[in-house]
Amino acid sequence: MDSSSKPFDLRETIRQAAFEIGFDACGFARAEEVDADVRERFRRWLGEGKQAQMEYLSNHLDLRDNPGLLHPGARTIICVALNYYPGRVQPAGNPQFAYYAYGRDYHEVMRDKLHRLAHRVACFSGEPGRVCCDTAPLRERYWAERAGVGFIGKNGQLIIPGKGSFFFLGELVTALELPPDSRVASRCGDCTRCMESCPTGALSTPGQVDARLCISCQTIENRGEIPTLVAEKMGNRVYGCDTCQLCCPWNKSATPSSHLEFTPSEELLSLNTEQFEAMTLDDFNRLFRHSAVKRAKYAGLKRNFEIWKKNQNVEKK
Repeated sequence: MDSSSKPFDLRETIRQAAFEIGFDACGFARAEEVDADVRERFRRWLGEGKQAQMEYLSNHLDLRDNPGLLHPGARTIICVALNYYPGRVQPAGNPQFAYYAYGRDYHEVMRDKLHRLAHRVACFSGEPGRVCCDTAPLRERYWAERAGVGFIGKNGQLIIPGKGSFFFLGELVTALELPPDSRVASRCGDCTRCMESCPTGALSTPGQVDARLCISCQTIENRGEIPTLVAEKMGNRVYGCDTCQLCCPWNKSATPSSHLEFTPSEELLSLNTEQFEAMTLDDFNRLFRHSAVKRAKYAGLKRNFEIWKKNQNVEKK
């Protein structure tokens, strides 16, 4: 097929290529300026300080608002998703990691697959496009929703109907002009289970996370002392939090990932109290060398473990 092929046929050829590479979902959105109400809502969120330690979210607002500035000549954003839902989980008594950190760092996996997709797309566009996997100021969930991959739930997560929300997102911004997919309407209805289940009340506003109260943000992004309110609610968690996803009815249909890269090692699954206590910096670097956990750094993870120990003692009393 050459560049003169019908746009709809070309779109489906690229979608099939995405599936062959291993992506679990693929959609197409027109690269245009972000809706004004979304831009304003994000700025209010920043103004209220709800980004917490993630100050980088205030950078490059012009690029976040217009993908054409991120990749000159952009016409289409190809949005893809990778399932990471685990087939096996940690014993309940061990310090708990969020599911997304069980396997290989998703940045590495997603980047490799996206570059393979970019190579295929370049055969039609004549240029490689811009690969993004949480590494560029691009609104991933916004564009995935616009591309018909899923809808943004009240927990702020992208939910794929019939599949759930345990997915990594990635994008390829290209100058190739392709027909956009239809958007998926929100299907949360009157359900507020995620908002009610959040241990700290970080989801007081539907679809918006207050990172100052979010256990996931505080255990990963915070380099200092975790606020007492959050620390006391961390329970058995030492890295991240899946509560707002695990309670979501849409995740009843979640199926284990077929991607071997996200299969957790036996060492991580069995990481217990004694092993955590004895963990050295060298142990940390070896175990989490290709893991998203390295984001928290050794000091951060050990800090979280100390909170875990305190919380376990409180529960026993």
